[in-house]
Amino acid sequence: MRYGKGHKDETRKRILDVAAKRFRKDGVDAVGVAGLMADAGLTHGGFYSHFPSKEHLVREVLDTVLETRHASLERSAASGNGIEPVIERYLSERHRDEPENGCPFACFAVEIARHEPETREIFTAKFNRHVELIAAHLPEGSEEQRRQRATALLGLMSGMLQLARATPSPETSDEILASARQHALAMAVAPYA
Repeated sequence: MRYGKGHKDETRKRILDVAAKRFRKDGVDAVGVAGLMADAGLTHGGFYSHFPSKEHLVREVLDTVLETRHASLERSAASGNGIEPVIERYLSERHRDEPENGCPFACFAVEIARHEPETREIFTAKFNRHVELIAAHLPEGSEEQRRQRATALLGLMSGMLQLARATPSPETSDEILASARQHALAMAVAPYA
């Protein structure tokens, strides 16, 4: 059967979209190629005409999703409202409850640490871009001070989001988010020593 122009690109995008949601919701290791392709409405064998391996798919998902998140963060930070709304949104109940639509750093960090160096390099490069963007929207301070603070902020936010998702207690989870918001907001505006 012959397909129209662009069919292969559309199919590849569908696989990437399904993988991005499934990897963030269920974890990379928990998602098999066969189940992923079934979720995309495709056959298992078709996977390899788009990606040479699952690891290559993981790399493309990281690259695509983190680039999209970066653009969203850039728009939010450039709105003129400072970094505070970004922190509030990141550490929200909605973000906690919808990992499939959320930040890949909070979803992938532990798993990516066990992946091939090339995959980890993509993750690190995107992390550094996020840090630079956050640093650019922090109050005055040297470039190095703002970069250090941005690194700590991104680590605090993604780590606390992971903890809020991990606890089965809604009350404890809400407390974790509230504490994280309070301290991240204070850190973002605190004077440099």
